[in-house]
Amino acid sequence: MIRLCAKIVADTDLYETDKEVQNLIDWVCLSEQIKENNNTIRNLTGEYKKIEPDCREGVRAQLERMKELCKERSNLYEKQNDLKGQKQKIERALER
Repeated sequence: MIRLCAKIVADTDLYETDKEVQNLIDWVCLSEQIKENNNTIRNLTGEYKKIEPDCREGVRAQLERMKELCKERSNLYEKQNDLKGQKQKIERALER
């Protein structure tokens, strides 16, 4: 789907001239970014769960990595919320 959007943008002027096409392409791109972020969040959570038992034994380096993972995951959650807000705005525009 992303390849199709890229082809439309590269080979036509529809993105610049048709607001609905622009909104649809933006929606697809945002949806893909949300999907990728969700996968990253799942991977970070999985890594966190693997590290957690060793941290309970007092391994300082792993505890620091857990803090980094939590911070990175929190940043991604914030980004997800921003992306979802943008997506909802586009969806409202498409409904008009």
